[in-house]
Parts: sequence; C-alpha cells; structure tokens
Amino acid sequence: MNSLPRNLSDADLLLGIRAGGPQRRLYENRLYEKYDYLIADGVRKHRLTDDDCASAYSDAVLIVFDHITNDRFKEQSGLKTYLYQIFSNKCVDAIRKKTTNRSSVHDGLSLDDSLLQLPDDTRLAIQQLIMQGDAERLHQHLQQLGEKCRIMLMAWADGYSDDDIAQTMNYNSAAVAKTSRLRCFDKLRERYRNTP
Repeated sequence: MNSLPRNLSDADLLLGIRAGGPQRRLYENRLYEKYDYLIADGVRKHRLTDDDCASAYSDAVLIVFDHITNDRFKEQSGLKTYLYQIFSNKCVDAIRKKTTNRSSVHDGLSLDDSLLQLPDDTRLAIQQLIMQGDAERLHQHLQQLGEKCRIMLMAWADGYSDDDIAQTMNYNSAAVAKTSRLRCFDKLRERYRNTP
C-alpha cells in the first residue's frame, strides 16, 4: 500500500500513527495535510507571515505526532481541537518573539515594514536592488548554514517543491522536508539578524 485515502478519520490516523512501521509516515502526512488550512487561519487571526504560521503549524504537528506515539494524547478532545490549541500557542510564541525583538532599543522599524508602506512598483524596484546588492552576503550566510540547508534552500529558490526536495534529499515526506526547510529559513533569518 503506497498511498492512503485522502479523507481518513481521526481514529484511522491515530491508529496508523500509533502502529508505527513504514506506513506511519503516510499517516503522518495525511494528518499534516488534513488540517494544513489552519496555516491560512493563523495568518488571518494572528497577523503573522505565511512562513511564520507554516513554521508554527509544522512545530505543532511534530508535537502532536510525539504526543500520539507516546500516549500523551488522551483523546479527551478531537484531534483538530488538540492540534489547533498547540498551533495557537506556537503562533502566540511567534508573536511574543517578534514583539520582544521589535521592542529592543537597538531595533527600529524593520525594512519589511518600511517596504510595505511603499507603492508596489517602488517596493519591487527596491527589493530587486536589495537582492542584487545582498547576493554575496546571502551566499556567505548559506555557506555557513551547512551543506544540507544550503542545498535545500537553493533547490526551493529554484522552484523545486517540498515533495521534490523530499525525494532528492531522502526525507520521509514532503511535510518533513517543509519543516526542515522552514527551520533552515529560520536559521538564515537569525544569521541576518545577528550579523551587521
């Protein structure tokens, strides 16, 4: 059995994940995909970026996988409710982190915030100039992230999907590749924040 039906019940997902074995990843992927619309809800509700919400969602799903396999999920609520609560908490953590970083005396208005205030054509021109002028800096940061992150981020920038990346880099699923990619993006962002 190489694929599973799209509309599995929560009970089927729980059984498949708890059963372990080679099919476990397929069930994990189905759970990830079943509720991934929560990312868009998080963007609207918490006013975070798509990447921040996707990262929060991936972290929440990984926690849910852990709780299911270690019998910490007691099924006192629905799987969606349980996942949503953890996801919401991760979004709030991301907001707190951003708020803490922005309230620092050394931080001013971020470049992204400033660009949003510009007309579309001006914003695009400035973004292109920044991209051209910052190519060397980006290259240096990518080299320092390590081979795996560098390859993954460059493949994604070249238009490869998370599924393509998962197959090429031997990840168990597109969801795992996406989580790894988002973590690499977070590391890259940290390097930019911490390097003048």
